[in-house]
Amino acid sequence: MTPTPHILAVITARGGSKSIPRKNIAPLGGKPLIAWTIEAARTAPSLGLVIVSTDDEEIADVARGWGAEVPFIRPAELAGDKSAHIPVVRHAVDWIENHGGVSPDFVLLLQPTTPFRTSQDIEGAVHLILKERCDSVISVCEAATHPFLARRVLQDGRMMDFVEPQEGYLARQALPPAYALNGAIYLVRRDVLMERNTFQTRDTRAYIMPPERSMDIDTPWDLHLANLIMDYQAHNAFH
Repeated sequence: MTPTPHILAVITARGGSKSIPRKNIAPLGGKPLIAWTIEAARTAPSLGLVIVSTDDEEIADVARGWGAEVPFIRPAELAGDKSAHIPVVRHAVDWIENHGGVSPDFVLLLQPTTPFRTSQDIEGAVHLILKERCDSVISVCEAATHPFLARRVLQDGRMMDFVEPQEGYLARQALPPAYALNGAIYLVRRDVLMERNTFQTRDTRAYIMPPERSMDIDTPWDLHLANLIMDYQAHNAFH
């Protein structure tokens, strides 16, 4: 019988946010934003350990209140505006391996800004990486604007194709499917992350999610729309 792989889930939530102050604990549907991701992770049977990596004591307290572990406070040098996710997740893996005595087989990055991702999505990504025996699985959704329809605007105001359209794909109905990263799920083998310093390789598979679960909250308008969606869903659940 194949042993169950150990999957470490890392929810990244730094305190600083310019677009929405205190974004990761901003209220959404009656809960802090980060709570939606914590709940999805905690109810996904495949996950072994769910931790939050944050530089902020208030976020740490909120995360613990919703059932996540916060075993360390992230160093300030990994919590700036331009801090990349890979060093942050690698730091979490190093800490858990050095202090927790656990070495995961897979590492899952979850961002609180995609709150409509479900535990079923997480389980779907886990099933895919185990089935395909691939390096990683990254979630995507159908691109809102097809690359062939995107344009560049030059300094003088002239408009140019962003991607040169291929013959036969000029009609919208004939466009080949195009997908965009939605930021919801980055699931990678531990050795790929730690030795090759990446989430995506030539052996990465796409986990396709629908637009309604792919919303990324980056601006106050995004948060307003997400709250409207939550209110609509709550209202219609009782009708």
